[in-house]
Amino acid sequence: QPSRYVVGMDLGTTNSAVAYVDTQQQPWRVASFPIPQLVAPAEVEARDTLPSFHYQPAAGEFSPEALRLPWGVDPTAKRAGDSIVGFFARDHGALVPGRMIASAKSWLCHTGVDRTADLLPWHGATDVDRLSPVEVTARYLRHVCQAWDAQHPADPLAQQDFVLTLPASFDEVARELTVEAAALAGLPRVVLIEEPQAAFYAWIYRHADSWE
Repeated sequence: QPSRYVVGMDLGTTNSAVAYVDTQQQPWRVASFPIPQLVAPAEVEARDTLPSFHYQPAAGEFSPEALRLPWGVDPTAKRAGDSIVGFFARDHGALVPGRMIASAKSWLCHTGVDRTADLLPWHGATDVDRLSPVEVTARYLRHVCQAWDAQHPADPLAQQDFVLTLPASFDEVARELTVEAAALAGLPRVVLIEEPQAAFYAWIYRHADSWE
């Protein structure tokens, strides 16, 4: 059965963004999906981008209520608020760098390390849980999935056509690990396209009446 939505995500090294098409809309158009996320303790806002940063709070650093998201607790989390992604993870993590993970996408294509090993944050605090680049990537994708499902309960993201953009420089291992991360996030229907191709599609869309 065809999905109602076609959802695309630019899974960026520094920022990620999501757009979609509602196939039941005529004429169809590309729309941005603002992503709800923590921007401060107990403050959730929807932003056009999800900064690709992961922060693990220390025990007792925040109350569970301060880190609560609109859709509740991630069922895969060990405890409420065991990790934060997005704006607050970036901004607060800059103050406590030993608990922050950045540039997971770069590690995903790093041929000099075991990309499935729990090695991030690279210079992390002694009590922080180490995560693999695959798991960190999965957490960004899972956040987007939960945000989408909260707003589209009748059309969960796992049942939609989902497109991920990747750098043309990604090797086959990095591509496969990206698919694995999507599967860990509960997204089995993934199409990968390279960023130059995505940029070309965006240009065609913007110049639909004059591209020739």
